[in-house]
Amino acid sequence: MRLLVSLAFLMFVLTTCDSSRVYEDIHDFKERTWNVTDTPRFEFYIRDPGKKYNLYYNIRNSLEYPYARLFIRYSLQDSTGAELQMKLISEYLFDQKTGQPQGASGLGDIYDHRFPIVNGFEFKHAGKYNLEMEQFMRLDTLPGVISVGVRVETARENK
Repeated sequence: MRLLVSLAFLMFVLTTCDSSRVYEDIHDFKERTWNVTDTPRFEFYIRDPGKKYNLYYNIRNSLEYPYARLFIRYSLQDSTGAELQMKLISEYLFDQKTGQPQGASGLGDIYDHRFPIVNGFEFKHAGKYNLEMEQFMRLDTLPGVISVGVRVETARENK
């Protein structure tokens, strides 16, 4: 029995270790809706500007989401508030032909997605950075969006 518990603990530790992750956080929306005035801001630190980084955004949505696609505008800023990059990006949360939800389903009608923001980004300086996100859809109140998050990780080098 002790061996089984030890093996289970070891597997848990090995699967939760993520050496490439620099930062990851989630902003949950009250009422399971993303209001156009709610612009989540994620603050993270880069300690090694000599590396390349991948930035992702995570979306958790339910079947209440009324569209196949989600448009988001993000702004990446350095510690002085200078804007390093701003873009409008979009991804499909549901298949555009069949309407079937995409992403990983964990809890009934809830789906998790991870989409790239930018790959191989080089930060010029060590320090604090901010990534701000806003929904850029036709509705001021976007139902069915439960949370949005950001992940920053070191990019793997191709050899």
